[in-house]
Amino acid sequence: MNYNIAELPLHTGKAPKWLFERQKKLLFEICKVVILEFGTKELLKRLSDPVWFQVLGCISGFDWHSSGVTTTVTAAIKETFKNKQEYGLFIFGGKGKTALNTPKEILSSKIENPEIYITISKLTAKVDNSCIQDGYQIYHHTIFVDKDNNWCVIQQGMNTNLKYARRYHWFNKLTTSKEENFIISPHTGIASQEKQKITLNFIDDNSEGLQRNILEYINLQKPEKIIEELKKITSSEPELFLPERHYITKQDFEYNKLYKILCKIKDFSPSNFKDFILIEGLGPKTLLALGLISEVIYGYPISTKDPARFSFAFGGKDGHPYPVDKKNYDTTLNLFKTIIDKAQIEGKEKLKILKFLSSL
Repeated sequence: MNYNIAELPLHTGKAPKWLFERQKKLLFEICKVVILEFGTKELLKRLSDPVWFQVLGCISGFDWHSSGVTTTVTAAIKETFKNKQEYGLFIFGGKGKTALNTPKEILSSKIENPEIYITISKLTAKVDNSCIQDGYQIYHHTIFVDKDNNWCVIQQGMNTNLKYARRYHWFNKLTTSKEENFIISPHTGIASQEKQKITLNFIDDNSEGLQRNILEYINLQKPEKIIEELKKITSSEPELFLPERHYITKQDFEYNKLYKILCKIKDFSPSNFKDFILIEGLGPKTLLALGLISEVIYGYPISTKDPARFSFAFGGKDGHPYPVDKKNYDTTLNLFKTIIDKAQIEGKEKLKILKFLSSL
């Protein structure tokens, strides 16, 4: 799985209309030329790269370091490809309530096998919200699908205390494990301003044993026995169980609520980790509780490695390194559109002009 993360400061407000309209036009032309030259799969692959995605925000004039890059770029691409089925690209979701409406959007579309993409949509959100406990709550979710069943998910989480947003990218596969039951080590390129000091990662490359034991334990034990074990752990000295990381106390869990969720999980009797985390109501605290118990009983620790790996910096609309030059923006956009339109009419050979221009 290609899975990447970008971390950005939260900015309030929204893109001004004059900029967003230009963004739509420019991003459409850029995405169109990638499709014409390399196909929709290549476009989705590039969107799953956080740096390439960030470049789209910068080249279209948005703040390089703003959380709004995610919402404006995905919204601009979604709007501009709406009702353009000839390109074989379908885009669902968005910010806030629009993100929650993603399954309905998928069902109401003409895409084949919509149930598959609804599952992918839910699963990617669950993984980023619960399996990577880095302090970010998902509030933006967009899934891109092409006619050949390739897909890309771009979603963003918010940490209101740090006033940062973290962006997560997925591409095509849901596991790199030998066993399809496990979601293991999905990260290939992660961009972040900073790593978190407190992170619990249930999908690290050493987490197969942890995931397997959570499934075995939840299927073997009664919910009341699980609650009993958790109370023992949270009433003990925390450093015995969570060395060099944040400690957990009984105040972190609502046992009555947790008991109900455990009963629900027991009824489902999940056979693999994917089905397990897709159970409605299962959230970060339930997974944490089972992870702690599994660690104590079986000895497989929860990874504390934050998947963030590198940072980046560009320029943007907030005046850094310079304000948006509207006249130059429109001139460039018109030239770019003319070249691509001519290429569609006269053949793909005309696109060599773009390669020449990029070398100047």
